[in-house]
Amino acid sequence: MNAVLKSAPAPFVETLRKHRLTLPRLPLEILQVNVGKLCDLACHHCHVEAGPKRTEIMQAVTVARIRELLANAPGVHTVDLTGGAPEMNPHFRELVRGARALGKTVIDRCNLTVLYRPEQEETATFLAAQRVKIVASLPCYTKDNVEKQRGLHVFDASIQALQWLNTFGYGQEGSGLELDLVYNPVGAFLPPPQKKLEADYRHELGEHFGIVFNRLFTITNMPIKRFLHELEREGRCGQYMQTLIDAFNPAAALNVMCRNLLSVGWDGQLYDCDFNQALELPLGGRRRTLWDIETLAEIEREPIAFADHCYGCTAGAGSSCGGALT
Repeated sequence: MNAVLKSAPAPFVETLRKHRLTLPRLPLEILQVNVGKLCDLACHHCHVEAGPKRTEIMQAVTVARIRELLANAPGVHTVDLTGGAPEMNPHFRELVRGARALGKTVIDRCNLTVLYRPEQEETATFLAAQRVKIVASLPCYTKDNVEKQRGLHVFDASIQALQWLNTFGYGQEGSGLELDLVYNPVGAFLPPPQKKLEADYRHELGEHFGIVFNRLFTITNMPIKRFLHELEREGRCGQYMQTLIDAFNPAAALNVMCRNLLSVGWDGQLYDCDFNQALELPLGGRRRTLWDIETLAEIEREPIAFADHCYGCTAGAGSSCGGALT
């Protein structure tokens, strides 16, 4: 059974109506692809519950179908690869090369530690050669907070990976190799202001480790899956949900990522966003795969499936895979 908050004082769709907000889909610009749930880590907040024992993995035939659809999607400028650890999919490089050959920007959502896994020794070199943007998870600049969320020994490996990526030019001014970091709270509270936290990260990582990066994204913990289980164990589900509801921001709602993004599951199923994918809430309320559509543009006619976890994207400054929304 999908883990999601079972009730809330104010259903999200009612809140949209209260604020006279309609959120139709916009022209598709971003294709986000979850290439599988296999990962070398099992982070406490992971909304897809990825880990070393997961077997769900995108197959070559699905990768080929994605490339076929992208070839006829000039409006899609970005292919955003996520997981699990995307790099652990045996077809990862094929998908990257195919998207780059079509002129698409490619994002690799990297957990950093994967770069030290067996058979991943050349991954950083490959990413730099393909000019892939790296969005790297680093939920804090302190060891205790990172390892509380992501496990023992993760912080040191993450720092070493960032230093290594810097040697390739990632994060360095003028290199064209973008390195962005992702912060999410270590607990049941909203992220602090993104701009100020980015300055803190620059100071701490630069002064103590000599690390440079391009941007910091702040992302709100969604009340689903592993984080929801943690809230339930601590008896804080209602409190956290009320925090999100009280912080609802209409301006953030207008900019939610599902309006110009399509999420593709490891098995080719289609969703409005990665969070809906985790909860198996299908695109437009009916299950479809990449083989049920002729072009990616077809989905622009579909309504967006909203539910109460969407408060997580619309609270405070808002939250998306690209950070704050306002």
